[in-house]
Amino acid sequence: MTLGHFLYIPGMLCLGILIGYILGGRAVEVARADREADALRQAARRARRDAEAGDSSRDTAARTPPADNPPAP
Repeated sequence: MTLGHFLYIPGMLCLGILIGYILGGRAVEVARADREADALRQAARRARRDAEAGDSSRDTAARTPPADNPPAP
């Protein structure tokens, strides 16, 4: 093997590691942003569902007395 191989092969390995590090960092940023967007969507969905459940429970609570407190005769 010539001196060129001793420089070229490690150089290409270092270049590959550098490119992989850069591309991996970008992928992590995209994945983090996706996770945050999913969390926001879940929170909005949960808030909407709780608001709908709260509206329906208020309507039924006004019409029916609780089971453990029967109405006075």
